[in-house]
Amino acid sequence: MTTSPKSPIIEAYWQSYLQSLPAEKAAAYPEIPEAWGFGDGSELADELGALVVAGTKTATCSLVWEYEVMGDRVPQVGDLSIILDGKENPMCIIETTEITIRPYNEVDAAFAYHEGEDDRTLASWRKAHWHFFSRTCKVIGKELDESMPLVCERFKLVWRN
Repeated sequence: MTTSPKSPIIEAYWQSYLQSLPAEKAAAYPEIPEAWGFGDGSELADELGALVVAGTKTATCSLVWEYEVMGDRVPQVGDLSIILDGKENPMCIIETTEITIRPYNEVDAAFAYHEGEDDRTLASWRKAHWHFFSRTCKVIGKELDESMPLVCERFKLVWRN
């Protein structure tokens, strides 16, 4: 996950979303939510963001360790996020509906399916995510391990323009 600073494009996208809501609901969102792209590069951000927009991807996961090392807050149920493409343009807004912390080796086939990637099987999920987490662990100085804790997040698409 790559977080982006709030740009005028992101701010305008957020304002468009707020204008689509009834005034009382829009007032419940005093701040622009985090804007970020899936994965660790522009190609993954484009690919995975498109899966969200298509309704195929309704889950994601990340290393607990990454949040700890970066000093970031773990997502919470009800959080909104602006999803960015590989050029940091807004694609859609999602809402977190469920958060569970579980070891990598306890992620099940249902969660892998909802991540929406590749052939949606647990085997392909494990292979792709092992490779992805190996890159992340290298960056944050952690050892890749089958029991590494993951933040497993389910979400729903709430808006796209």
